[in-house]
Amino acid sequence: MEGVINSGADSTFIKLSRTVNLSSTVTINPVLHAVLAVESDQNVIYPLTETSNGYYACGGLNLDNSRKYRLRIQANGELYLSDFVPVVNSPAIDSVSYAVQGNGLQIYVSTHDPKNNTHYYRWNYNETWIFHSNYESFFISTGDTVVSRDLVNDEIYYCWGNDTSSTINIASSAKLTKDVISNNPITSISSTSEKLGTEYSIIVNQYALTGDAYSFWVNLKKNTEQLGSIFDAQPSQINGNVHSTSNPAEPVVGYISVGAVTSQRIFIKNQQLPAWVPTPTYPNCTFDSLRFIYYPPRGSNFVPQEDQFFNYNKKGVFLGPAYQLIPINAIDSFIVREGRDTLLGHTGASPQCVDCTLRGTNKQPAFWK
Repeated sequence: MEGVINSGADSTFIKLSRTVNLSSTVTINPVLHAVLAVESDQNVIYPLTETSNGYYACGGLNLDNSRKYRLRIQANGELYLSDFVPVVNSPAIDSVSYAVQGNGLQIYVSTHDPKNNTHYYRWNYNETWIFHSNYESFFISTGDTVVSRDLVNDEIYYCWGNDTSSTINIASSAKLTKDVISNNPITSISSTSEKLGTEYSIIVNQYALTGDAYSFWVNLKKNTEQLGSIFDAQPSQINGNVHSTSNPAEPVVGYISVGAVTSQRIFIKNQQLPAWVPTPTYPNCTFDSLRFIYYPPRGSNFVPQEDQFFNYNKKGVFLGPAYQLIPINAIDSFIVREGRDTLLGHTGASPQCVDCTLRGTNKQPAFWK
């Protein structure tokens, strides 16, 4: 069970899934068609709606910060309840910053609570970056012929990639005289990563925790990230605050907290960094010249290469690879006597070398500058 009950104006998202065996070929086992609701200690109910496989959400709740809340889950005929917990709102993030290191970039977050009340923090993040394919295509096949590409509505050279945090980021100021977290590492990026090739953005989300919630995340981090050697912590039972009402002994992994989340986004342009060169995702890309009329060596019959490799509707002559190639540029020949260009064909390459939408989206995010 993953998620936080957002007490402010932002939406609440909860993800439900069941564990799977390590040997299983199934890696995701979402809980479908469950009934979820947030309940206050005064029996005020706020229902959630299933949005996609295993995800449930509701709009801004704007909860009364003086009350306690829990999550009610009805799934597969069973009722699960989290403990009532207080609202713990996150203070503002002071800064999200970065430092250039020899082998890449380190991202940091800093915060403090002027009231000296928070002490326990957790962060996650979403990354977005611009990347481009190996070759820029100015043409497209209709299936029957090659025509100029609409570079406004069908751009496949520049795209945006996206990733989310996969590690547990937590910190505590409980042993400090002031409630201050300074330059806590969030993530690092290799100097050869394509994330830094053009422009990169990260939004860091900050959550305030109770002491019990912090202990849960510490144990979860030890069990999932710090195992592997005899000097690491040994596996232990992870006790959350969600329980089955019919079978209290059933293990339920998850901790439901309540509070407003604070966020901060930064952008980093490639020009702000050293002259790092990203490693191409497809380093072996090559392009070929493909002609309308091509005579193979020692052959007397010509081959319509454009139809072979580009025009997939012409099945009778489509003898190219299992997938069609994507045309890139025109191949022209200038005829001196007549003073005109003659189109001979087009260059082309495999889709992964040309079409960035195979790995990202060519729709600019709304938040992008």
